[in-house]
Amino acid sequence: MKKILGILIVVLCFLMQSSVLAKNENAIDNVKNDKKYKFEVKKSNNIFEPEEVNSSSEKTPANPLYPAKYTPDYIKDIRGEYTCSAKEEVFIVALDMLKGTTGEFSRNAILGKNLTGKSVKITFKDLKAVKPEYDSFDALGWRKGNTLYIYVNQKHNHSPAIAIAALLAHEACHQDQYNSLAEETYAWTMEAAVWCELLELYPDYELGQDALVQREMTLKKLFEKGNYTNKYIKKTVHTNESYQNIPETSPGFEDL
Repeated sequence: MKKILGILIVVLCFLMQSSVLAKNENAIDNVKNDKKYKFEVKKSNNIFEPEEVNSSSEKTPANPLYPAKYTPDYIKDIRGEYTCSAKEEVFIVALDMLKGTTGEFSRNAILGKNLTGKSVKITFKDLKAVKPEYDSFDALGWRKGNTLYIYVNQKHNHSPAIAIAALLAHEACHQDQYNSLAEETYAWTMEAAVWCELLELYPDYELGQDALVQREMTLKKLFEKGNYTNKYIKKTVHTNESYQNIPETSPGFEDL
């Protein structure tokens, strides 16, 4: 599995670099800065609640939803690296978990290495306040002017950081107003690959019965069924009713 994931990581990184170059050349001059753009459609319901924890302990994670190394002191040390994008602590932990993984590309994109050249702003949000039908979405990519946002459904504010990290790896693939079946396939495959990798890095993680975790485990099954390729993820994307009105390709994702 590790060997296959390693090959996938190399392929993904190559495709990411090609995608960013293509988008920089073909898309950014076409951005309509006076409009808002929706990128994502996802659905689940949160059922996991955190337990109380002594956050003052130097050897205890600041929250049971975090890996053990994320103690209050550790989070204090890394916070400054991520406050340009996130204020909520769980997003800081999730972004840091992507460091050194396949999701490093997404982490860097969120911190500013994207088509806008600015950090992506991440926050929990009541999505039905944006639009009633968005209430069931897990996350929503949004663009206002020249600033990108990732709105994570506030129902997931008690989800494990590991699941939020995989979700952010997906969302950071969307950097302009264009979307396509190829781009969604790429983003969902990225999410699945990152989730598998994080499970190996944190084998003792207490996942709980969380809706976001269930989402990731479903993606993992599709990824494994396709022998760690996008075969079944692509089929799922192409039959998703939420994506029926988007084109086959978009700038930077002409063929996948």
